[in-house]
Amino acid sequence: MPRDRFVQRKNAVLSKIDRSSAGEWDDKIQKLCEKINKTSDFYTTSSCSGRVILMISKDKKGKDLFLKIWHEKVYFDDFKEILNSLLNKNDIIKFKLEPPILHVACRDLNKATYILEKAKFLGFKRSSILTFDRNIIVEINSSERFEFPIIKNNKILVDDEFLKLVLSMSNYKMERGWEKIKRLEKSI
Repeated sequence: MPRDRFVQRKNAVLSKIDRSSAGEWDDKIQKLCEKINKTSDFYTTSSCSGRVILMISKDKKGKDLFLKIWHEKVYFDDFKEILNSLLNKNDIIKFKLEPPILHVACRDLNKATYILEKAKFLGFKRSSILTFDRNIIVEINSSERFEFPIIKNNKILVDDEFLKLVLSMSNYKMERGWEKIKRLEKSI
């Protein structure tokens, strides 16, 4: 991409108001994003440090489907209280763990290949190069994920022991994702 066009897009994207559901960067990925955005060859277009979600299960995406989002560790007592408060919903509610994800615009294919190889080496196994209308984006993504229905017909489908196990596994996977973010930040 010509230098001027890349710089123009970078300036335009980085000056836009954050339209994410959180309205701001996650603390755990902010330093990485800032470091990437200070380089001359890359800038971030979206990011998430990983999250646990309770959401209404539907085929189509929508902002109003998200009932609760955590970008930090989730603890049983708080989780169970929120889960109980959702029992009046007449929908299937699902539990979802999503890994860190970062979209990085790259000046050219060589730079994209460089950052892709670095990300994969550091454990972001589901990373790839995407192109959109002459823009080259590296999607840096990991594999720490799972989802399952947790409420149906106003009833919690699993017992407390299972919930504690799921939350323990989720917290562990979130920590692994945050460690990968730190390693990527150090390597750039």
